[in-house]
Amino acid sequence: MFRRTFWFTTGVAAGVWATTKINRKLKQLTPDSVAATAANKALETGQRLKDRAVEFALDVRDNMARREAELGEALGIGADAGPALPAPRQYAAIENRATPLYAEKQVQRTYPYNSYNRNEDH
Repeated sequence: MFRRTFWFTTGVAAGVWATTKINRKLKQLTPDSVAATAANKALETGQRLKDRAVEFALDVRDNMARREAELGEALGIGADAGPALPAPRQYAAIENRATPLYAEKQVQRTYPYNSYNRNEDH
């Protein structure tokens, strides 16, 4: 009697275990689950590629700076060229109307004068 109970319990446990495994696998194979898994893999791959591209760009930049320094030393370009150039002259964007030059530039306009405003009625 004990042997039959043992094997019956073992069979029930094996059946429950197998049913659970099959149901999990079936849920993994549904279209929504497959799409979600594929999207997650694509995101992970994209992130890895982005990280590698950043590393590559940094390596290229470092090697470029090193090679530029080597060429500068070989050609003597890296030496100090002397005093620095003066800063470029800056011009005012708007004319200062308080200056006497502006007062001289003002001309009394009498009609008819050439108007370059195309929106104005002629």
